[in-house]
Amino acid sequence: MALSARLEFRQSQSLVMTPQLMQAIKLLQLSNLELTAYVEAELERNPLLERVAEPEGGAAEPEPEAPAAAAAEEREIPVSGDFLDGDAEPSRAKMENQLDTDLGNVFPDDVPAERGVGTGTSSAVEWGSGGGGERGEDYNPEAFLASESTLADHLEAQLSLAETDPVRRIIGLNLIGMIDETGYLVGDTAALAEQMKVSPKEVESVLRLIQTFEPTGVGARTLSECLALQLRERNRCDPAMEALLANLELLARHDRNALRRICGVDAEDLAEMIGEIRALDPKPGLIFGSGVLHPLVPDVFVKEASDGSWLVELNSDTLPRVLVNQTYHASVAKAVRSSEEKTFLADCLQSAGWLTRSLDQRARTILKVASEIVRQQDAFLVHGVRHLRPLNLRTVADAIGMHESTVSRVTSNKYISTPRGVLELKFFFSSSINASGGGEAHSAEAVRHRIKSLIDAENASDVLSDDTLVQKLKTDGIDIARRTVAKYRESMNIASSVQRRREKQAQREEASYS
Repeated sequence: MALSARLEFRQSQSLVMTPQLMQAIKLLQLSNLELTAYVEAELERNPLLERVAEPEGGAAEPEPEAPAAAAAEEREIPVSGDFLDGDAEPSRAKMENQLDTDLGNVFPDDVPAERGVGTGTSSAVEWGSGGGGERGEDYNPEAFLASESTLADHLEAQLSLAETDPVRRIIGLNLIGMIDETGYLVGDTAALAEQMKVSPKEVESVLRLIQTFEPTGVGARTLSECLALQLRERNRCDPAMEALLANLELLARHDRNALRRICGVDAEDLAEMIGEIRALDPKPGLIFGSGVLHPLVPDVFVKEASDGSWLVELNSDTLPRVLVNQTYHASVAKAVRSSEEKTFLADCLQSAGWLTRSLDQRARTILKVASEIVRQQDAFLVHGVRHLRPLNLRTVADAIGMHESTVSRVTSNKYISTPRGVLELKFFFSSSINASGGGEAHSAEAVRHRIKSLIDAENASDVLSDDTLVQKLKTDGIDIARRTVAKYRESMNIASSVQRRREKQAQREEASYS
């Protein structure tokens, strides 16, 4: 067959992931804290972006020297290329058309404006450098706060007072570095002795010194050793107690008959020993802070209106609010001379326009998804978790006219404040369990709640097995298999019926002795 060259025309469709579309997708799945950090980085990089500061005595207003920027925000960032010559800046119509095409699947433009939608307001508090004097922009009041003492700092302070020998102090510092945040020694003392060229007995001697420090139980290598250190301080570590500590696995299984034989005590003494162990701290190091804890801030608020409906509003206080400073762009564009400067200024203007538009569309999309979730789960908000409906991403996506991948990104790392508490948006999505009578399906989360309620209501003389739970659930109209009940029970860290029976009998014995 002869080879020849020819021209052909082909028409096909493909999805092009432009940088702007990738940025929009990235912003959509960020939490508010991550979004704030991202916007802060863009404010430092892009001179045309400007933060909208909220005055102390009123609502957020643009700065007086940027009236054009305020007008740009009201018009949803109209971008113009009148300040630049040549093709370095795309026209406004071309940019708007490209934005609508790229974000059509992720941020549909037909989303109606709703109450509470916006890019939020970020309050900026300025601190004066003196008592009512001039305000210093670089003043940071957090620099004067005392840092929280860690477990390592606490142990090192005690070591400096308890040990004067420099070699033993260095060994102690290395041992303290091997203690985790719970207070347990996680390293190998033999390896440390070999590394420091000292005898293992010397390392063990320093470790025993550290184990006398506060909090009691620190430096232990096992749970038994940690509890033994605390009991020795109370002078309660007798042979019977040591035998009990050596068989903690039997205590976890509530096998009291075996424990009585091993420890050589009667039921009353065993109950008293178990009570002493329960009063100890299995993780003594946790009394010290291990890091910065960030409060859980909801992204959406749901409140009940006076007519019985639900009001869904964005938490705009946590959202960054930025705009394009068109006045500054106009003044800088007049002084631009080289093509590199024109290109840089055009890129900054286009990037700023994309960011502000993406933030607005992100807020609208989150509000639209949250509103649909509230509509689907109205019974849960009114009556509780037993009335949680089975829901999946496709149901919400079809209802609001978006792709389910967009809904998945919206519900990632987002929280909603409801009358039932602050919940993650993904909490409302759960698989369905068929009804035994052919009625409406049940949510898997509601079935878990029902199983937990049945187990919480049982007593020592009538502990429910998994088979019994299946029968009771069928009575409530829930058709579920025994292995599914066991899976749900284990996911909630609920022990088997045998272990629960032993535990309830042990509690009853302790109550009778007390």
